[in-house]
Amino acid sequence: MATKRKVNKRKTTARKRSGDALQFNHAMIYTTKLPRALEFYRHALGFEVVDTYPGAYARLRSPSGGTTIALHVVDSGQKMNAETEGLRLYFEVKGLDAFCKALEKKGVKFDQTPKDMPWGWKHAYLRDPDGHEISLYWAGKARFQKTVMRDEPH
Repeated sequence: MATKRKVNKRKTTARKRSGDALQFNHAMIYTTKLPRALEFYRHALGFEVVDTYPGAYARLRSPSGGTTIALHVVDSGQKMNAETEGLRLYFEVKGLDAFCKALEKKGVKFDQTPKDMPWGWKHAYLRDPDGHEISLYWAGKARFQKTVMRDEPH
């Protein structure tokens, strides 16, 4: 009887994760110049275009294929100050140091090159062409574990 309950519990948990539960789909990133944003996300970060509405919108799949982002041109007359609007995108990459070196060779400038942070993850910070903050990081197994703060970064 106990075994049957464990199996039913696993099935319920799997169903919640797959069909009925809330799942993150994509983030909408507003841009003033779609071609420039597409160039950055496609050629620098390696995203693949899924669909486009010329001059207004593009949806792109992450290099690992699990999630998407959307680029959307701001409406006529709409003002955008990406540096103060509170958006930071996080992209996890296992070979963070090599990935960042490859971006530097493509001309991407960093606010911070890869650095071990007090919470145990390694982060690099940069901005997309519109000024949106981007964190490239590697957390590994720590991604879904409780954070333990260290005194000083390595």
